[in-house]
Amino acid sequence: MTTVPPEPPRQESLIEYPSLFPIKVMGVKVDGLVNAITMIAREFDPAFDASTIELRESKGGKYIGVTITIMATSREQLDELYRTLSTHPMVKVVL
Repeated sequence: MTTVPPEPPRQESLIEYPSLFPIKVMGVKVDGLVNAITMIAREFDPAFDASTIELRESKGGKYIGVTITIMATSREQLDELYRTLSTHPMVKVVL
């Protein structure tokens, strides 16, 4: 008879809170996209500094990558932020 070793305890998160956490958001390059992402970031991190936003345009210029860095305070905050960004009509992908 073989015994199966117990599974190690599941870690809730590999991220230590609070910490600065970068999130990349990609969407079609249209007026208002960066502003919309900024407003959402401020909902979840009222101290969000828009001057830290990094932009990277796609080769063809149709899409833009927007990197925001927020102060993450919990896994729940990050999960809800990802859900909010992912469901925004201007956003195509959130990483």
